[in-house]
Amino acid sequence: MDDIDRTITDREPAAPDAAETTPGAPAPGEASAADQAPRPPQPTGDGAAELAGDLDELVKVAAQRDEYLALAQRTQADFENYRKRVARDAAGAQERGAATLAKELLPALDNLDRAMEAAQDDDPLLEGVRLVRSEIAAALARAGIEAFRPLGEAFDPNLHEAVATVAAPNGGAGSVVEVYQDGYRQGESIIRPARVVVGA
Repeated sequence: MDDIDRTITDREPAAPDAAETTPGAPAPGEASAADQAPRPPQPTGDGAAELAGDLDELVKVAAQRDEYLALAQRTQADFENYRKRVARDAAGAQERGAATLAKELLPALDNLDRAMEAAQDDDPLLEGVRLVRSEIAAALARAGIEAFRPLGEAFDPNLHEAVATVAAPNGGAGSVVEVYQDGYRQGESIIRPARVVVGA
């Protein structure tokens, strides 16, 4: 009997030592590294609804931002157009004012020209008249108004006013053979056409 018990004991596998563990396996009573790592929160039904609400709010804010940006750009464009229009109107008003003043001064210039033509060369007042006439002409030139004398040019009814016609020698028909009165212009605008005699 003792021999049988000894044989059974010899065949039973030895119980593993409590200190022995499989390599890489956690010790008894210890949590694995995967168990210790923090896990991301799992969305619940309430969290998904809150996320959808945030996305809707973000879309609304982006649309509102785009609307304000477009409004600011339109306002800036309108202001730039307004500034250009005001500058253009101011320049036009200045030109019209200068033209109006020139029309008032031109008869005085004509009278000064006639006075110089009628004066004797030794007249002591002649130099003073010339000085006054040149100062007025210079002031008009500073305002962009200049005189033109189209002697010898082809007659242009937009620039010239024919007061008479004469037989033109040397085939000068249709050209200006004499200028009675100088014309004045401001850029492309004619303030007063030149009064001329045209060859026929």
